[in-house]
Amino acid sequence: MMQSHHKKMKKAYSLKPMPSMDSRIQKLTSLRQALIDYSDRICESMNKDYGQRSTQDTLIADVLPCIANIDYSIENIAQWMAPSVRSSGALLSMSNVEVVYQPKGVVGIVTPWNFPIMLSVGPLISAITAGNRAMIKMSEFTPNTNKVLSDMLAQIYDQDEVVVVEGEAGLSAEFTSLAFDHLLFTGSTAVGRLVMKAAAQNLTPLTLELGGKSPVIVADDVSMELAVERIIYGKSLNNGQVCVAPDYVLVPQAKKDDFVAEYKCQYQALFPQGVNSENLTSVANERQYNRVSSLLNQEITRGTRIEPCHDQSIDESKHRLVTHLIVEPCLDSDIMNEEIFGPLLPVIGYDDIDEAILLINDKPRPLALYLMSFDEELQKRVKNSIHSGGMCINDCVFHLAVDDAPFGGIGESGKGNYHGKEGFITFSHAKTVMTSGEEHQIKHLFSAEDNEFKVAVLAMLGK
Repeated sequence: MMQSHHKKMKKAYSLKPMPSMDSRIQKLTSLRQALIDYSDRICESMNKDYGQRSTQDTLIADVLPCIANIDYSIENIAQWMAPSVRSSGALLSMSNVEVVYQPKGVVGIVTPWNFPIMLSVGPLISAITAGNRAMIKMSEFTPNTNKVLSDMLAQIYDQDEVVVVEGEAGLSAEFTSLAFDHLLFTGSTAVGRLVMKAAAQNLTPLTLELGGKSPVIVADDVSMELAVERIIYGKSLNNGQVCVAPDYVLVPQAKKDDFVAEYKCQYQALFPQGVNSENLTSVANERQYNRVSSLLNQEITRGTRIEPCHDQSIDESKHRLVTHLIVEPCLDSDIMNEEIFGPLLPVIGYDDIDEAILLINDKPRPLALYLMSFDEELQKRVKNSIHSGGMCINDCVFHLAVDDAPFGGIGESGKGNYHGKEGFITFSHAKTVMTSGEEHQIKHLFSAEDNEFKVAVLAMLGK
């Protein structure tokens, strides 16, 4: 079935390889309205898949960013689609050069369980804006959401335009081995390596959106109240199950206890009933809950200081866990070397900012980097001395929602990017087209006498 969908799409694309701007806008407009019409069903289905998924999390992190992305894409599509006029250079001054952006063809999108709408529809928006057709592989851990998304897309697109497929690891491997014209995968670094290997068999162009341990540096010039306020929303969104969630915090040693106390205070204001709070999202499934619990239990066994952010901190039967601050874990522990992807937050004190920068640079390059400081010199230093996919200064996570900027990782946190104009470029082939007329510079040069040729070349070189 999957192979037949792929063949059907490839054939349909070959018949219409350059969709008009109007047809792309129509497809985007239909998708926008469908997201609005299906928003209640999307929230309900995600709540079922998680056991409890905050409606606020679903609307803010899944539905609304897609609508904003569509609006931005429609606003800018004419500019993005326009051929880019380039200089032909002195040697070819009688020719015209332009870069034409062609759709790549049939795009594969592999979606994880944590944001099944944003991480399927988001890439789809970029793919459609660039004129492509798409197959979307959804996670087996979100069956209810998959059904709603499949129904929604089937209502507005033909089967040879957009199609949703489901299945476990075996089907995922088969999906990534198809000869797509571009493949975008969002998930773990470990699986990303397998996807890259599968794509290599067909030389499929690839975008990998992975993760890693996104650090926060809290500088000495910032109040703990402000630092916590900016960090806590990023860590609490989807209960930490976000690829760009703060993964560990580096705080001045003398302010470490103040940070812990302030974090617990603000957390209890946000989630006054702890695990029983209606706006607290559950850990998505038993497998993920067991993984996060294992990290926590390792630190308990080690005797690490653990600070639950609420007295009502754990409900194992419902996979519910409040944020637990893990104070000064060993740097060689699993919690400091694996992406946490859940409501655990290591807090580590530092004596000197050089120590904090060195600790980060000793680890693989993260997807996100956060700095809490108003010191412009420090901002510049951290911005230029630490590699990361993206960065926020005095904020967390929300750079992900910026439509007019690329999103992507570097090194182990990813390869390539999308969103906005960069998404259009990722899913397009930039083809150079040179047009020459009856007169041709090279012909004149080669037909000239030797001395005239030398004079002409030297003139081009400015000599």
